[in-house]
Amino acid sequence: MQGMFTDYEVGGFFDEMFDSAGKVRPHYAKLLARFADMDPAEFERKTVLAEHSYLNQGITFTVYSGDEGTERIFPFDLIPRIVAAKEWEHIERGLAQRLTALNMFLHDVYHEQHIIKEGIVPADIVHSAKHFRPEFMGFDVPKNIYIHVCGTDLIRDEKGEYLVLEDNGRCPSGVSYLLENRQAMKRVFPGLFAKYGVRPVDRYPQELLAVLRHIAPNDNPDPTIAVLSPGIFNSAYFEHSFLAREMGIEIVVGADLIVQNQRVYMKTTHGLKQVDVIYRRIDDDFLDPLVFRKDSVLGVPGLVDAYRAGNVALANSIGTGVADDKATYYYVPAMIKFYLGEDPILPNVETFLSAVDSDRKYILDNIANLVVKSANESGGYGMLIGPHATKEQIEKFRQAILADPRGYVAQPVISLSRSPSFCDGDIEGRHIDLRPYVLCGEKISIVPGGLTRVAMKKGSLVVNSSQGGGSKDTWVLDEEDDESPAPMQSQSQSQSSSIPV
Repeated sequence: MQGMFTDYEVGGFFDEMFDSAGKVRPHYAKLLARFADMDPAEFERKTVLAEHSYLNQGITFTVYSGDEGTERIFPFDLIPRIVAAKEWEHIERGLAQRLTALNMFLHDVYHEQHIIKEGIVPADIVHSAKHFRPEFMGFDVPKNIYIHVCGTDLIRDEKGEYLVLEDNGRCPSGVSYLLENRQAMKRVFPGLFAKYGVRPVDRYPQELLAVLRHIAPNDNPDPTIAVLSPGIFNSAYFEHSFLAREMGIEIVVGADLIVQNQRVYMKTTHGLKQVDVIYRRIDDDFLDPLVFRKDSVLGVPGLVDAYRAGNVALANSIGTGVADDKATYYYVPAMIKFYLGEDPILPNVETFLSAVDSDRKYILDNIANLVVKSANESGGYGMLIGPHATKEQIEKFRQAILADPRGYVAQPVISLSRSPSFCDGDIEGRHIDLRPYVLCGEKISIVPGGLTRVAMKKGSLVVNSSQGGGSKDTWVLDEEDDESPAPMQSQSQSQSSSIPV
């Protein structure tokens, strides 16, 4: 190690940049050479420059609790996470396989339910899911695509193997930070991009637009498309407006839309204009007060009726939440085997279902050593990290599991991989994950990289921005820059696991 990394400690974790002996991994060698002569003061100046850029552009996120105010700059670490070409090829294949199976599962559970009848997934797991929509049984969604945008969270364990932590198939957020992180890095370290063959990410908005055009009713070649946002007080409003601007389409709130004769119209200064496709960033419950929550002021009365009539397309489709329920997640490897006849390329994290008697007993007996998650929470909420929890917190979750077994899953504490990060004037290892964004339209496409989220607090395993996490740019290298071996094949790729029912 050299320069700013002289005192860097790898620790007992898989480190993205250095091996266990402290030797730089081949695809990070150019980065290390660039930082060798840089002093912390220069790096600090570059960090401040990036922060000012974010602040001036209004790149913030909202936290709804705490005493520090709600609007915050998303912490950004300038040391990029680099993914070798062979690693990315492995990830891409696994993500495409997974989304294909999830879309097939959604069509199945809203139609014939073969996977339930065959005993692969228990009926109760599906029917009791909070976001299962029985109102849409038998409904054919446009182009038979349910999840158009998926954010699948990946982690690496102590061996460096990529594992799927969860799927986000409703309204996944964060892609705007991915795109802005890249712009910030280009401004701050322009020379590095000349030395590395880094794959671009700036095509994402246009690829998303192509997906939205693909699902337009009656194959309209020039559809009117809008982003439906809850409004400026939503935590991801910056992203909503950013994507609308990049795609060249309107951003609207519920009050901007009206339904007449089963068609959706947008109010404009020139009168009403029909909307063909809605990229909605509002959960099902709030979409239409005539069908779901009657107290919702965010949605559009009559929207579901227009959707059923085939006069407007929605991305993502209504009812996709049953696929990213944390209890359903357990069965995704079985879905891949059932629908595709393949073993999963990217394995799940080992998971225990509280709804299964034997698993529940194991969870309750070992709760102090497990990570327990509410099946329907997100953003780092509704979660217990047993080894870091108090006796009172553990007892609270114990009682919650007994009261609602369907509502919880548990996983072992995984030693997430770490990446060097600049914290308080020094470079230290911080735990990270990776959220690639997978688009499904005429074909499946994946932006090269994704959002690498960083647990900025020392020792923390929680990377969510709402829990103090930050992010860093993710560089996927071109083939010619790849000097790293391909990732290991997991046992799950050659063996199918047993599924409790």
